[in-house]
Amino acid sequence: MSIRVLVADDQEIVRTGLAMILDAQPDIEVIGQAADGRRAVELARRLRPDVCLFDIRMPGLDGIAATRALAGPTVDDPLAIVVITTFDLDEYVYAALRAGARGFLLKDAGAALLSQAVHAAANGDALIAPSITARLLSAFAAAGPTSAPAQPIETLTEREEQVLATVARGRTNSEIGDELHISLSTVKSHIASLMAKLGARNRVEIAMWAYETNRVRN
Repeated sequence: MSIRVLVADDQEIVRTGLAMILDAQPDIEVIGQAADGRRAVELARRLRPDVCLFDIRMPGLDGIAATRALAGPTVDDPLAIVVITTFDLDEYVYAALRAGARGFLLKDAGAALLSQAVHAAANGDALIAPSITARLLSAFAAAGPTSAPAQPIETLTEREEQVLATVARGRTNSEIGDELHISLSTVKSHIASLMAKLGARNRVEIAMWAYETNRVRN
């Protein structure tokens, strides 16, 4: 089964380029394109793609608002969204992650990383592996959160703290298993427990919590 992707970017040459790169992958299919956020939300709700790839800066409705509409806290069945931006320290990226995006990508990332981001989002993972992502989370955490980080409903176990640190550093489930010498199913179980204890909806929110509570430093 191909991963069905919706691409939204107001620049036609960028939008077309992203679609061409993705369509060239054997297991990815671009099923829709949009030039603004409102159209992107409309298409996403109608087509229900596996992954949405949204530019942050779009006319009418920007990528943050579009992400919130499709993956925000009040959305019952959130879609997987990856946001893209030109600048590695774009202040809007953090807001997009808070709005429910599973990760972000720089527009000059290249075909391999673009494909990796789509696959990660489709698998319920998050593309936080590139060092630039960790830098972004760290930079905004250093600037101070808008409110005090939520306390876990239960104390994290020592193993959960270890898994938390690896997630925040962008490790995949397989890499976490190898690093901590535990099975893939055990990794998934620990991540599910972390999400429950932290009230996190995805791995990105787990990573942000780790940075906001100074559990990870670059």
